[in-house]
Amino acid sequence: MKAISYKEGQLTLLDQTALPHQTVYRTYTEHEKIARAIEDMVVRGAPAIGITAAYGVAVGAREYQRGSFREHMMRVIERLQHTRPTAVNLHWALRRVHAVITENPAETIQALEEEAAQIFQEDQAINLAIGQHLKRLVTDSSAFLIHCNPGRLATSDYGTATAPFYLAHEEGTQFKVYSGETRPRLQGALTAYELSQAGIDVTIITDSTAATLMQQGKITAVFVGCDRVAANGDVVNKIGTLPLAITAHYFNVPFYVAAPTPTFDLSIEDGGAIPIEERHATEVTHLRDQAVTIEGAVYNPAFDITPAALITAIVTEQGAIEPTYEAIQNLFSKGEKQ
Repeated sequence: MKAISYKEGQLTLLDQTALPHQTVYRTYTEHEKIARAIEDMVVRGAPAIGITAAYGVAVGAREYQRGSFREHMMRVIERLQHTRPTAVNLHWALRRVHAVITENPAETIQALEEEAAQIFQEDQAINLAIGQHLKRLVTDSSAFLIHCNPGRLATSDYGTATAPFYLAHEEGTQFKVYSGETRPRLQGALTAYELSQAGIDVTIITDSTAATLMQQGKITAVFVGCDRVAANGDVVNKIGTLPLAITAHYFNVPFYVAAPTPTFDLSIEDGGAIPIEERHATEVTHLRDQAVTIEGAVYNPAFDITPAALITAIVTEQGAIEPTYEAIQNLFSKGEKQ
């Protein structure tokens, strides 16, 4: 199941708003419609958003007709930059494709498509490497709690926090995954959907059930993905991650964050400086088009901040590191790009 594919100016996305009831692929040839697809969460997940934005710039280059080509490209990038504020992969990918833009439209289109493809391929390698590093924890009779959708649907391939499950399953390991539904958009249900499609033993739970499972001693570890990691190791991820980390800390359950290096933002000192996106009230008051509560004042942040002190380890494609300023600085001093 692939969330993103591209060929000759056509970007095709798996419409995640229709899952799991319908499998619908939508093809885009205009950067504005790609921007809306990111905003409307047709595509979700920090790595997938970054890849989509990179291809969106290539699509935008193909739309050029007249006037200053460079000004046209700056407008395309500006539009895509303002789709989602929290996930840093979006801005990281746009910086990369911006660097290959020239005054020549034909040369630029080719360079943009090559750079976007490179970002896609790098993410595949990152997924696999993170999975290999976390797989050692996935043993027979182990059980894991996962939050939101850090899987195939949110990335190029194996996912981040789900990657060890796919790899362990391929080797025949017998384990269990509990997937929190993740209110209000139910991305955790998409995790359960994709894992079940692969034949992995997965059970959906309400978000409020997680503490009970940990209290009962049924959880080996919590695995989550992330949308941005600050320089001090604070992590921003889908709303609901913070209470999971607090609960895991209380019950002495290891809490691991799967974090590709493009998700780190060394320009941000701590999580409190990361912009937190607030979504529309109808995501809370409605399920699809059906009202489930009264309409009124709604507070709907899409993400929360998990302090580094609650995290057992951050697992990158380079391996596990402590969630500290020193460990992160050391990781990037070895040549990782920012």
